[in-house]
Amino acid sequence: MENSTIAENDTEQRLAARLKQLRVEQGWSLDQLASASQVSRATLSRLENGEVSPTTNVLGKLCAAYGLAMSRLMRMVEDDFAPLVRRAQQSVWTDPDTGFIRRSVSPPARALAAEALECELGAGVTIAYTASPRPGMEHHLLLQEGLLTVTADGRSHALQAGDCLRYQLQGASTFVTPPDSGARYFLFIV
Repeated sequence: MENSTIAENDTEQRLAARLKQLRVEQGWSLDQLASASQVSRATLSRLENGEVSPTTNVLGKLCAAYGLAMSRLMRMVEDDFAPLVRRAQQSVWTDPDTGFIRRSVSPPARALAAEALECELGAGVTIAYTASPRPGMEHHLLLQEGLLTVTADGRSHALQAGDCLRYQLQGASTFVTPPDSGARYFLFIV
């Protein structure tokens, strides 16, 4: 358990550094990024200094401002490519607000585009993204357990265990679990 806490803290510190690096690479001030992302300057500063962990909502807004998929951002903070990553070494990130759990199943690779994620949402959770980080991203969502409603680009899809939803994300999206059921799913992003 202690090793996983150390690894999670290390990932969060690398994420903080990468967020700052992205802003600097764009030549943006904190105020400019706050305007582009609709995230407060104070929150951005605390994120870049590693004082707080970002929520899924905040990461979604930042990724949209930078034109990055969240999975691409997370790969930027993960270690170099290895063809095999055992479950115990897979990167796991938990949203402190919603409890959303995101496990990067694919071995991280900056040079490769596709990625597989294992995700878990508790009962009664809504996660909303205001924009696609990169319009046209192809998603394949395979629901393993529970119930999940996915709305992408204004079209809602109620999924049950075993259902697979394939879509190209152009704009906003939401993931909603009902009050009495969470969801566990695999998300394949191309």
